[in-house]
Amino acid sequence: MNIIATTPTLAPRALRGPIALARAAIGALEQLQPLALLAARLFVAQVFFASGLTKLRDWETTLALFENEYAVPLLPTALAAVMGTAGEIVLPVLLVLGLAGRLAAAGLSVVNIVAVISLAEIAQSALTQHQLWGVLLALVLLWGPGRWSVDAWLSRRWA
Repeated sequence: MNIIATTPTLAPRALRGPIALARAAIGALEQLQPLALLAARLFVAQVFFASGLTKLRDWETTLALFENEYAVPLLPTALAAVMGTAGEIVLPVLLVLGLAGRLAAAGLSVVNIVAVISLAEIAQSALTQHQLWGVLLALVLLWGPGRWSVDAWLSRRWA
């Protein structure tokens, strides 16, 4: 009996158990994708929505912040304040619903980036939070809002 000739047939049989286990684990993880995407959408949306509500509650302070603290490039102060606040109110609602989920994630990504570049100084902990939000938004941009979204429901309905 030639050991080299018989080894290839033994290897697949020996790996069947670990391969089956890996496939089962991957299948279980894939079942968690909708939950993970929903959790990412909810987490990021609550942060931006709360920020938008804070701006709406005290509009004079918001305008003062946009005039004195935030150096939003290319936009007049009042327009930047309105656009930023509107984005922080409307886009999180769309993100939570998963309605135009990728568009909402893209819009909030812009708001997130502008927030970081418009501050003269940003604490490392704040920058880390913005980076986390950016990564979570990137997940939604890349994979969409997931099965538990209005986008997915509409896609199934119109398919």
